[in-house]
Amino acid sequence: MPKRWVIAQIKHETNTFSPLATPWEAFGHGSGPRLGKDAAAALAGTNSPFAAFLDVARSEGVEAVTPIAAESWPSYLASRETFERLVRPVEAAVRAGCDAVLLDLHGAMVVEGSDDAEGELLRRIRAIAPQVPVAVTFDYHTNLSPEIAANANVITGYKTYPHVDMYEAGRLAADILARWLRGEVEPVLAWGWLPLIPSIMRHAPEDGPSGEIVALAREAERSGRVLAATLLPAFAHADTPYTGCSAVVVGDARRGGREAAQSVCDEMLAIAWARRAEYVFRAKPLAESVSEAKRIGDAGAAGPVLLIDHCDNCGSGGAQDVMKVVEEILKQGLEDVAIAPIRDPDAVAKMAEAGVGANVTLALGGKTDMPLVGLKGRPITVSGKVRTITDGEIVFRGPMYTGVKSHLGRSAVLDTGRAQIVVTERPHEPFDLVIFRHCGIEPTAKRFLMLKSRIHYRAGFKPIAAAIVECQGEGVTTADLSVFPYRKLRRPIYPLDPL
Repeated sequence: MPKRWVIAQIKHETNTFSPLATPWEAFGHGSGPRLGKDAAAALAGTNSPFAAFLDVARSEGVEAVTPIAAESWPSYLASRETFERLVRPVEAAVRAGCDAVLLDLHGAMVVEGSDDAEGELLRRIRAIAPQVPVAVTFDYHTNLSPEIAANANVITGYKTYPHVDMYEAGRLAADILARWLRGEVEPVLAWGWLPLIPSIMRHAPEDGPSGEIVALAREAERSGRVLAATLLPAFAHADTPYTGCSAVVVGDARRGGREAAQSVCDEMLAIAWARRAEYVFRAKPLAESVSEAKRIGDAGAAGPVLLIDHCDNCGSGGAQDVMKVVEEILKQGLEDVAIAPIRDPDAVAKMAEAGVGANVTLALGGKTDMPLVGLKGRPITVSGKVRTITDGEIVFRGPMYTGVKSHLGRSAVLDTGRAQIVVTERPHEPFDLVIFRHCGIEPTAKRFLMLKSRIHYRAGFKPIAAAIVECQGEGVTTADLSVFPYRKLRRPIYPLDPL
């Protein structure tokens, strides 16, 4: 009989302070999960671990069973009912019999009744098939729990931020598993955790300690010292006992084994701890940042100046309708600005009703309260002309999520004269130029671009930028961790506590 691999994706980065709900439909960016053959069709050939799993299964000549592909933008925790609907297809596929399970997961998913959704999923798979090899690929922003480490045989994760190596991370996990099944290696796991929450604004390997750690991990893999080594700098906005910086290493029991893996793991975490002060992000006052961007742009910069509104990023659970940075940009009179995206379905409906070419005055954004961080939504009044209305259906062509289709919902461009504002029905992080181009704005021709993002914008926009200015607005993705009312976080932990 041919070998049978179960390949599944369930991904959600849960911001336990987010005001945004996470219904079943969210796990498809608005259209719900893909099931069965539709799951494979949706992700084959894309820059994703799921696609890598499919490719390795094909090269190994095994049958790929794909019960579900489900990914949602970060938001508040999903209900128990939604989680059960996501998990049941995977359990059914494993129960039907398989030779391996390969999972494309996030690593910071919290659901009703569980602070560790991935750990629960793995435990439930183990209960069905105790001896079946399980390989998992995690996001860079994983909060690794003991239950995850106890129930997976192979763990890999992204080494880049922006995450442009998702396929490579999946390929590494699947290749190790395939080699194990062929009798070439014998994977063993070592992992460790630190009482450290690195600011996500300091996670990128190019920005601080992560660069040295990732270089060490790559060299350990390249030399054959271990099979895989992964840094997981945590997702700070999930209030769980597992939130914190960790590392996980896959060793080969036939070459160094767990001792070599633990040694590499300890070396990685030692760097993170020794350089922990560099993981703290310190923001400038907003008015000062916008003024700096204006000065650079008005001086004739060779390319757009990026203003990064990082406190309201839907890619970490933000409402994407906080208007503080936009308001400051308009107040300081920046010219030739494109802004994306503002999530405001009501404003889109009003612009669609008015039609292209119509002049409208809108109460834009600010429709969402954020009670868990004590913020009220506050719209701003903006007048301008409706330039474009689109269906918001896009395909990513840049280095992140390459080939994946996504959905902004109906989208419209409001032109105030000085600024063109892309307004969408659904949240979406701007990591690809298509966010502007799909609605007729050429980002390379603008003097200024304001993006609601943290680091992922660098995938598509850093290559075209003359300068980058980070802007401290407001929202549930702020780098100031002191505003979050943590209840479950293990304390003491740096930098919230002196360690």
